Amino acid sequence: MFELSVDSLETPALTKAQLADLLFEQIGLNKRESKDMIDAFFDLISQRLIAGEDVKIAGFGNFQIRLKALRPGRNPRTGEMIPIAERRVVTFHASQKLKDQIQGSAR
Repeated sequence: MFELSVDSLETPALTKAQLADLLFEQIGLNKRESKDMIDAFFDLISQRLIAGEDVKIAGFGNFQIRLKALRPGRNPRTGEMIPIAERRVVTFHASQKLKDQIQGSAR
């Protein structure tokens, strides 16, 4: 199995540009191919979620669309009660494998 090393990352967030750089450095794709591959990957995930489909990545987790119902809310400035509209949100649930790896690295 091929492992990507992210030790050289300066920020705690992993960006698409950093992922493309890792593909360039460790797999040998050229920079344009690396960027295009990362963009295509995230575009595919986005398109599936927009279409209302779940996205399951084995060993990583599941992205799901959930419908949040209409509910009462409150304007924090005025205290006035206002309805919060129904909306779709994305949720992520880590796989057991990922959870186990996170727990193992915390020890």
